[in-house]
Amino acid sequence: MAILPILCYPDPRLHTVAKPVVAVDERVRQLTQDMLDTMYEAHGIGLAATQVDVHERIVVIDVSEERNRPLILINPEILWASDERLVGDEGCLSVPGIYDGVERSVRVHVRAMDAQGKEAIIEAEELLAVCIQHEMDHLLGKVFVEYLSPLKRNRIRSKMLKRQREELL
Repeated sequence: MAILPILCYPDPRLHTVAKPVVAVDERVRQLTQDMLDTMYEAHGIGLAATQVDVHERIVVIDVSEERNRPLILINPEILWASDERLVGDEGCLSVPGIYDGVERSVRVHVRAMDAQGKEAIIEAEELLAVCIQHEMDHLLGKVFVEYLSPLKRNRIRSKMLKRQREELL
């Protein structure tokens, strides 16, 4: 079990676009396990490889109450997103303590591989659909605060930088 360091906004590495995974091998399987361990340790429901400074298209998610239904998405691709949308408060392990409203599709269909390299189509709705969209944004180098107004985004950026400076003291 390895707990990986999570990049915090506004770290510029969070804006790196992830590259596709070429082969699902033991290295990738170990990374997904480390990402799950990191996500559970941080009490999150999703984590993208970008957030742990690995710029490959890998996402781990577990929205179950029991925290025992991990979902691994390798090279995820949204095939369909509903026109029906909702605004929900989102948070992010890379922006700790900050929550704000983001509009997302209520349902999505996603094609991805699992940790064995088996491809599947996942039909997700509500919290799982929102989580998938949020984590896939990370793979594109986008953090949820970028959906907010410039004023809010600048306030969050200042708050995060101040917190990082205080942690160094």
